[in-house]
Amino acid sequence: MDCGSPSPLPLPASTPKVGVAVFLLKEGRKVLLGRRLSSIGYNTFALPGGHLEFGESFEECAAREMKEETGLDIEKIEFLTVTNNCFSEGAKPRVHLVCIFMRAVLANPQQVPQNIEPEKCDGWDWYDWNNLPKPLFGPLETMVQGGFNPFPADQI
Repeated sequence: MDCGSPSPLPLPASTPKVGVAVFLLKEGRKVLLGRRLSSIGYNTFALPGGHLEFGESFEECAAREMKEETGLDIEKIEFLTVTNNCFSEGAKPRVHLVCIFMRAVLANPQQVPQNIEPEKCDGWDWYDWNNLPKPLFGPLETMVQGGFNPFPADQI
């Protein structure tokens, strides 16, 4: 992926960041979620994901973040949607996050998620899409309330 030359100056704190979150889907309409321990969205349930690194494709970022956070290998990674989120309440400094949502499945269905970053997440578990835990991380909650469905049409 050619992104041109990097900026010679550091980006100001107010510059939007790009995040990638992964709807890891499992048979039975289940999705992998973990309880956040970071300052933004503390104690909310969120999808695995993180920040896009320079030169990385969305698919590469999704696979890397999934491996770093859960130890899981994924496949059939595809783009779903994008959201534009500003966090100012309780966030110091304020954060503007453009979040790319991807969909994927386990490369090997026998894999079990591990909590590799316990300082960032309280643990991972599978949740039924129609019975998600509360509270959800803001961008995910907005999508759920809006009727978003991450499952392919043949699984709806």
